[in-house]
Amino acid sequence: MKHYKQFINGQFVDSKATSVIEILNPCTEEVISTISTGTVEDANNALEAAQTAQPAWEALPAIQRAAYLHKMADVIRENRVFLAETLSREQAKVIGLAQVEIDVTADYFDYNAGWARRIEGEIIQSDREKEHIYLHKVPIGVAVGICPWNFPFFVMARKVAASLITGNTCVIKPSSEAPNTIMEFADLIQKIKLPAGVLNFVCGAGRTVGNALSKSPITGIISLTGSVGAGQKVISAAAENITKVSLELGGKAPAIVCADANMELALNSIVSSKVIFSGQVCNCAERVYVEDSIYDEFVDKLTKKMSEVTIEDAITGTNADMSSLVSKDQLDKITEMVEFAKKEGAEVLVGGGRPDKFDRGYFYEPTVITGCSQDSQIIQEEVFGPVLPVMKFNTLDEAIAMSNDTEFGLTSSIFSENFNNIMKATNGLHFGETYVNREHFEAIQGFHAGWKKSGVGGADGKYGMEEYLHTKVVYAKYY
Repeated sequence: MKHYKQFINGQFVDSKATSVIEILNPCTEEVISTISTGTVEDANNALEAAQTAQPAWEALPAIQRAAYLHKMADVIRENRVFLAETLSREQAKVIGLAQVEIDVTADYFDYNAGWARRIEGEIIQSDREKEHIYLHKVPIGVAVGICPWNFPFFVMARKVAASLITGNTCVIKPSSEAPNTIMEFADLIQKIKLPAGVLNFVCGAGRTVGNALSKSPITGIISLTGSVGAGQKVISAAAENITKVSLELGGKAPAIVCADANMELALNSIVSSKVIFSGQVCNCAERVYVEDSIYDEFVDKLTKKMSEVTIEDAITGTNADMSSLVSKDQLDKITEMVEFAKKEGAEVLVGGGRPDKFDRGYFYEPTVITGCSQDSQIIQEEVFGPVLPVMKFNTLDEAIAMSNDTEFGLTSSIFSENFNNIMKATNGLHFGETYVNREHFEAIQGFHAGWKKSGVGGADGKYGMEEYLHTKVVYAKYY
């Protein structure tokens, strides 16, 4: 069984802690690896290493920093199958999707490397004679990235690529439930000879390692992808030093289906965005609002499509649509939410439990629920599983109002062939992202950002990269 250490200042080191974290294969419930439990001392050592390395890293021309990112992309592609299998085993991601995550991660490093010659400033006219006002972008310093378990490898790249290309150094805390692929990456990139301390990986509990990284005066920016609760803890810890935060938190994405929509397109898009990684994706469709005149037909077809979703072991089920949930905690939470919805009067049309064919693993059936009220738990709280509650609406204004009736604001979608409907929805929906006639899934050149309790700041594209930069102004008077 493989054992992983912490990666600090360019080398793997043992933690002072004697305990280890056991990593399970969610499909089999078997322990597949261990990792040393990081401590506050480990976190501080990683931050100090990053702080020491940062001035020399910033001094490198951006095009030279970009060369290291291209090398990271090359290493990923050279080991793409191995990394995908590692990812699939540690988190029950079907192997096809795991391979997509690995491949897109390589693309993400290349994409951010492309910004090397495009980090730009501005010259502003002064009110005074013989004076120029210069705005230019400078690195923040040491960036901390706290990664989730659902897309651990890709989200790691979101934080690493953007921070390194802009001249910051970085400390990453992988999720304790899915650290293996990230730690394998740490091992693989040793051959590219990245300067020691530029990139560090410390795995441990949020309450110790995460808290230490978030409250340290060394940290210049904290980027977290996780739950609302985790985000609130990071904000609290960061408040001590007024440290900048960039948070991508939970979501409760609505999908609006109008009577004039292409129904087959809507069905396929919603189902695909619900069963991807067993619904454990922050931007998945979490609730569906269907116009009254097509509601019955849509629900019948949705129920049929969800019943046809294939569920298999993540590695061996090569053509499966989905696999196990990531943990027993996830399974228990989703089970409790569905059972509570039934007690509140909702009806389960398909699914609603563990598939009979599995005697182990954290599997849950694709589920469709109707008869929900707008204020019910299943409509208001994030399920983070393959569960779709469906409600009806009479007017688009009503659908938009119900969609906005949430504490979250990450993603949303509308399916319609009517231009006026589309424009009304895209302007009226209070979410960072709105998808029109397509599944919920962002692009690396876009901007992935939540409103309300779904987050602060964002990732991807130009504006995601600029999260890691200060804007400095210089008033230059000459004579």
